Amino acid sequence: MAEVVNVAVDAMGGDNAPGEIVKGAVEAVNEDERVKVFLLGREELIREELKKYTYEESRLEVVHTEEVIETAEPPVMAIRKKKDSSIVKGMYLVKDGTCDVFVSAGSTGAVLVGGQIIVGRIKGVERPPLAPLIPTEKGVSLLIDCGANVDARPSHLVQFAKMGSIYMENVMGVANPKVGIVNIGAEEEKGNALVKETFPLLKECKDINFIGSVEARDIPSGLADVVVCEAFVGNVVLKMYEGVAGALIKQVKAGMMTTFRSKIGALLVKPALKKTLKSFQTEEYGGAPLLGLKGLVVKTHGRSKSVEIKNSILQCIAFKEQKINEKIKEKIQTEG
Repeated sequence: MAEVVNVAVDAMGGDNAPGEIVKGAVEAVNEDERVKVFLLGREELIREELKKYTYEESRLEVVHTEEVIETAEPPVMAIRKKKDSSIVKGMYLVKDGTCDVFVSAGSTGAVLVGGQIIVGRIKGVERPPLAPLIPTEKGVSLLIDCGANVDARPSHLVQFAKMGSIYMENVMGVANPKVGIVNIGAEEEKGNALVKETFPLLKECKDINFIGSVEARDIPSGLADVVVCEAFVGNVVLKMYEGVAGALIKQVKAGMMTTFRSKIGALLVKPALKKTLKSFQTEEYGGAPLLGLKGLVVKTHGRSKSVEIKNSILQCIAFKEQKINEKIKEKIQTEG
């Protein structure tokens, strides 16, 4: 029998909590028997939501927490003061080994701070990056970092490239993943000070497949499997990606409804189009793991619906089975 992955889920985090969070958790345990979920939050609210669904009760446990960390709260203060919050308790479940993973759609700042303070960094990891999968023409690429380190140094970006390569090779099954650094041109001499300093360091790395600079327009084509940048750039890329994808989907749908002929055409292409558009929706690929910690922490969008929560939980199976933390630890500490 397959080993069970214990996932702590913040039922109180995000715009759609607890309803969509609970729904996503139930969908995950119903879809894959390798998952057990611990839902953290106000028990009466969670139980009320659970009444709507059928699931195997032994694989879904409720852990009561009294407090909730709000998005606008200062992260460090919130983590220190709200010990009985769903985020803090969830992090401690990972720290003490009760759970393998913590998943939250709540405060990004609190998740980042809690991950580093409570779960802790792997020795030798300078900065843990947030690394979401983003859809491309060829499948997916890993965008690293998208929101954790806005003032990164060249050495941080080199570690991002190495950790991202390990993730793509072992979780996504991409052999010898291509690594590119986000730049404003393909030439090596282009870029700001950070990119110019990082480029030669990445070129010297023998254990990654560095292909050079990647311009923003080349990211959706899948030119690189691992897209390296500091968090300010990464967050802009991610948000633009999501915004353009959403706008295009609306425009395509609206265009198909303009005339009687287009409506007939829409009926004919609807199945294929639906499948194609779905593949370019970021929520289909789960949340962003915070790589380089002693345990796995996954941050999902604040507006996450059940499908993203479910996928964020299920993506953790491969992370544990492929021993990603152990592989990152071995690589970083061997080189350190």
